[in-house]
Amino acid sequence: MSQQGAFWPLATLMFAAGLGIPVLAALNSDLGRQLGSPVVATWVTFMVGLVLATGILLATGLPVIERFTFERPQIYFGVVFMLFYILSITWAAPRIGLGNAIFFVLIGQLIAAAAIDHFGWLGAIQSALTPKRLLGIAVMALGLYLARKPA
Repeated sequence: MSQQGAFWPLATLMFAAGLGIPVLAALNSDLGRQLGSPVVATWVTFMVGLVLATGILLATGLPVIERFTFERPQIYFGVVFMLFYILSITWAAPRIGLGNAIFFVLIGQLIAAAAIDHFGWLGAIQSALTPKRLLGIAVMALGLYLARKPA
């Protein structure tokens, strides 16, 4: 399949992942309330994820152990950001509302994604931040703001 032919299936996959982010936030926030601790809820989330990922790994095959090197240790820090996200959304969403919490997450994602793409950081495909692209991001940010702005 060509790179262009793979675009829409991958875009659909990412759309589905995007649908899951507020669902994760809502469920984990509720779990944090039930357990009385966002830290415990985050721990449960990671433990369930560990069990599920292990099952998928066993079903799909183990990687070659030699591939686990620490030549570029920074590539392993993604887990730190995931931990920070889940813990912070589990704690913040019940306090400021799920919509507001996700609004700020999305604004942060827009800014970070634009910078990472523009500079080609972290191995990303470089895509210049043109005036047209900047306008598109600004329109998206404005739309998010208007969607969350109190009446």
